[in-house]
Amino acid sequence: MYCFNPYCLTKYPKIIIFCFLLVFTLLSSCKKKNTIQDNIAYQTVNVTIYPNDPLNFKLQVVGGWIYYNAGVNGLIIYRKTNVGANDFVALERTSTYYPDDANAKVKVQSNNFTLKDTISNSEWQIIDGAVTKGPATLPLRQYYTNYDSGTGALTIRN
Repeated sequence: MYCFNPYCLTKYPKIIIFCFLLVFTLLSSCKKKNTIQDNIAYQTVNVTIYPNDPLNFKLQVVGGWIYYNAGVNGLIIYRKTNVGANDFVALERTSTYYPDDANAKVKVQSNNFTLKDTISNSEWQIIDGAVTKGPATLPLRQYYTNYDSGTGALTIRN
């Protein structure tokens, strides 16, 4: 049925309309997936630390945190539980509001729960990097963590 004369258009209008809508639907649903979840430059992170090491003593208790030199502007590693492989959270210290400004490092506040970029005054929560106060609208970059209680090794990577 490769007929493009006026007779075909009047003889098979429902089929032509159906085919047009089908092609249109398929083409409009073929969007490239965006894998970038934030606006921070990519930096490979693949580190292993040992929370039970005396240098990381703050990570031995729930609620403890440390700054760690990795990622773009450093990491904040936080211990949220002590029951399994997902005990820890590792967040990028780069502000999602000013990702290109090295002075806009995120810092842990005195309540040990809030993270703040002192340039934009944006705030995030330490347990998952979610925005609690703008002007930032994007969460902090969170890295994959896995804690092996058998070896005592905490692996952080992207």
